[in-house]
Amino acid sequence: MAKSVKDYNPTRDRQLLLHKKELESLVGKKQQAGLTLIPLKIYTNHSFIKLEFALARGKKKFDKRETIKKRELERNLRTLTKRQAR
Repeated sequence: MAKSVKDYNPTRDRQLLLHKKELESLVGKKQQAGLTLIPLKIYTNHSFIKLEFALARGKKKFDKRETIKKRELERNLRTLTKRQAR
């Protein structure tokens, strides 16, 4: 018989279904400088919850500066176009 919704605990510990080599590889790569595990998708398959994730490298400081400059430029353009439209 299936459990009722009352018994569901969303914060309980869950098993990660990977082979030992896969898990060791991911943990080893994550411990390298600058690598992070990022969840890409989460979906259900009958009673299972599946998660797709990827290893990614963080942005460098100069990349962050470029992103901030682009964001500020776009913001300034939007404000200028709003002022001209009045």
